[in-house]
Formats: sequence, C-alpha cells, structure tokens
Amino acid sequence: MAGKVAIITAASRGIGAACAMELAKRDYRVVLMSTTESVLDLAKELDGIGLVGNVTNADDMLKLVNLAYTSCGRVDALVNNTGHPPKGDLLVISDDEWHDALDLLLMNVIRITRYIVPIMKENGGGAIVNISAFGAQEPNLSFPTSSVIRSGLSAFTRLFAKRYGQDNIRMNSVLPGFVDSYDVSEEIRQSIPVGREATVEEIAGTVSFLLSDESSYITGQNVRVDGGMVNI
Repeated sequence: MAGKVAIITAASRGIGAACAMELAKRDYRVVLMSTTESVLDLAKELDGIGLVGNVTNADDMLKLVNLAYTSCGRVDALVNNTGHPPKGDLLVISDDEWHDALDLLLMNVIRITRYIVPIMKENGGGAIVNISAFGAQEPNLSFPTSSVIRSGLSAFTRLFAKRYGQDNIRMNSVLPGFVDSYDVSEEIRQSIPVGREATVEEIAGTVSFLLSDESSYITGQNVRVDGGMVNI
C-alpha cells in the first residue's frame, strides 16, 4: 500500500475529512481540496497536500489533479465528494438552481474523471468512488435536485465501469442515508430501520474498501450505506 496517492474533494469536514483520515491511516498520500482554508490544516496534519478550490470550477479541478501528479508522480484513487445542492418545491426551484446542482453533483465528476483517467492508465489502473445519496435510488421530495441528478450519476458510474474496466480503472458510488455530520431529527431517526444515522467513519470505511484491492472485482455499483432506508 505504501506510495499510493488519493485525491479527495470537499475534504475539510464531514465525510470528506473522514475519508482523508481513513485513507491516510492506510498509508495513502492524500491530496485534499475544499473551499475553506481549514483543508490546508487537515492536509498538514495528515502529511498530505492541500488546495483551496471549488469542485464546480473546472480550472480548480485541473489544478488539483496536476498538483497531485506533479507532487507525487501518480494518482491511484479518487474520492468525489461535494456539498449539498439547492432544495425547494419541485417546480419552484429555478433553472439556475438546477444548473448549479448539475455542476455540483454530476459535472464535477465528469470533469475530474477526464483529467485523471490518463494518469490512471499510465499507472496501470486505479479506483474512483463517488459520494452520492440514497435519493438516487429512492427519490425524495425533500431533496429534488439531489434525487434527480444523482440518479444520473448512478448511470454515469455504470457506463464508466463498462468503458474503462478494460483499463483496470474501477468506479463505484456510495449512497449514504442520513449521516451524523448533520443534525437529524428524532422523527427521521425513527424512520431508519437500524434506529440511528450513520457515522462519517462508517461511510469512510466503505469508501476505503471500494478503493482497496479487496474490492478489485467490484465496479459499476451503487452501494447503499443507509441503515436499510431503501429496500429495493
């Protein structure tokens, strides 16, 4: 495992930070990006590299990939994490908000994947995990833009796996339910079959597995980590 390099976006807190810490424990050199400068402190703590940038900015994403490659000479793993998209009543959400959500949840993945695939091919392969959400498989009116656009991310994940499996590059998506990085009401908590929200460490553990050699035959999957909320 020594010498492997992982890029994680939206890595200053929550799931992104938990993934960074878990992968650093597994001897990955982590290259982190977030919109807040606290990501630089986390990168320093983990003996990694930090960059302040936004996943919706194509130039920032290219800068991130170039930083990882020029600093480390390779990229083995990519965790596509983001913030939360606009919410609202289904037909009240504006065109601009839908486009913002598209940039945040789908185009970010497509753009950085374009940049990173040539590097992974050069390495002889790699693994990508997208942080999605349960609404991709069970649309929820409380999260309309997330539900619609992340279902598209699920399709992209499957298509990518078919196209680049021959290059030993895998892509999977992780679909959390409710997570302890945000306040969860007791009503929602009681609706979860296991009776609680996930910890960010549980999500990070799943991500770490999907990036590891132990999951080398798993690709194109949308893996729910939702405590049984979606039953399909």
